[in-house]
Amino acid sequence: MATTLQGPRLQIAGERQSGQDVRTQNVMAVTAVANIVKSSLGPVGLDKMLVDDIGDVTITNDGATILRLLEVEHPAAKILVELAELQDSEVGDGTTSVVILAAELLKRANELVKNKIHPTNIISGYRIAMREACKFIEEKMAIPTESLGTETLLNSARTSMSSKIVGAEGDFFAQMVVDAMTAVKTVDDITGKARYPVKAVNVLKAHGKSARESLLLRGYALNLARAAQGMPKRLAPEGGIKIACLDMNLQKARMMMGVQVLVSDPKELEKIRERENDITKERIQKILASGANVVLTTKGIDDMALKYFVEAGVVACRRVEKDDLRRIAKATGATVVMTLADMEGNETFDPAHLGTAEEVVEERVADDNMIMIKGCKYSKAVTLLLRGANDYMLDEMDRSIHDSLCVVKRVMESGSVVPGGGAVEAALSIFLENHATTLGSREQLAIGEFANSLLVLPKTLAVNAAKDATELVAALRALHYKSQTVESEGKLCQMGLDLVEGKVRNNVEAGVLEPAMSKIKMIQFATEAAITILRIDDLIRLEAQQDGGDA
Repeated sequence: MATTLQGPRLQIAGERQSGQDVRTQNVMAVTAVANIVKSSLGPVGLDKMLVDDIGDVTITNDGATILRLLEVEHPAAKILVELAELQDSEVGDGTTSVVILAAELLKRANELVKNKIHPTNIISGYRIAMREACKFIEEKMAIPTESLGTETLLNSARTSMSSKIVGAEGDFFAQMVVDAMTAVKTVDDITGKARYPVKAVNVLKAHGKSARESLLLRGYALNLARAAQGMPKRLAPEGGIKIACLDMNLQKARMMMGVQVLVSDPKELEKIRERENDITKERIQKILASGANVVLTTKGIDDMALKYFVEAGVVACRRVEKDDLRRIAKATGATVVMTLADMEGNETFDPAHLGTAEEVVEERVADDNMIMIKGCKYSKAVTLLLRGANDYMLDEMDRSIHDSLCVVKRVMESGSVVPGGGAVEAALSIFLENHATTLGSREQLAIGEFANSLLVLPKTLAVNAAKDATELVAALRALHYKSQTVESEGKLCQMGLDLVEGKVRNNVEAGVLEPAMSKIKMIQFATEAAITILRIDDLIRLEAQQDGGDA
């Protein structure tokens, strides 16, 4: 019940809700958000169409994207949106699952509170369950990728794509994603570990043709052409290419804002104009004198400046995206230069700021020209060129490919996978139920509810596939119970759901694999989010202050 506190000493301009009211309200808000994304889970999940306030349409079934576009008002539901974004940045996949699990944990915790179990007991029970679940995944469920062979990466990428728009062409795109991630492998000099930076894979989108005609291009592609037709189309000199990355204007120098020059003699005016031209000319000559034969800038280059580049046989590109410029600088070892001013107040361009690559080519792809930078010095960059019918499809393909790239990166770096299709959740629910019975305290109830909450994922998968969820989940649990109680049947822990046929199968043999890290993070993040919201027992909402002029 909302009450306004107006005691003799304390007055709050707002309303306060406390106790069970707040919990019920939080659970309703969180469940409402989870229900929005629930039907998009799994390989047969459905897409959502979101139209924003200016009429832009987004069609997606990526949990993080859906929640980001929702503009959620409720503070507890906002925690879920941030949770999905956290899972997206940490793992890249499993955003829908983490939201559904967090909502279910919260719902069941609320039922326990109604049954007079204190929230502190529930929180400590959830923490025990989380630790035990993560330990169980690492020890019993995780399979080292070496033991499964080279197909593991392809299967992980395919599993990640199965629920997305590119799922129909899963084999084609999985191969492309794995090739892209393998190509950008770098080794850390200090730790000696292999790194697979997702940002080294540049994704470009072009209209037309079918999705199967997407290409993997070796090199970093920029979606723009040379700044002038007189520049060479291909540069591959003996000593390699020197690339200057600039974040400054190469246009005619103008006076600063607010600076005025009063000229009494018309001849002086002409000299000022000449000097303005000469300033830019000198800057360009300094850049060219350093040995640069490719110049990329985020700002403009005017016609007068282009003339000098054309005469020198240098490739120059203007209006390069800042993100692209930073990535190219990182890949080639260049430094992004914002000004030529040095410590003495003069203008100089240090050759040490130049990056190196083997070749720069302008290629015509689809209806556009692209500048390709090949053979970067420090990290091998590749570009995925996606083709598709329209913008909505290309945007969704981009999101799907990004998720798959992240999944492949996680599998390569962590080196362990788990069976998908609800196998981990079913195994954990059996394990935690048994583990709960070993505790003689109130936490036992919370761990039991945690075990039941995990089953929401296989149930939702089956419901979305229009199958009998109760029967399938019961059959799955029976097999996992057997795998944990009968020693000779340990292989049964790999059993998961086949949502096309509507039966239970060995998902490792079927190639339905996910990174072990994805499941561990999902359980950790969902539990932490549920605990954060469960701790809240008081909500004080202050009224918006009205402006004095309106009163």
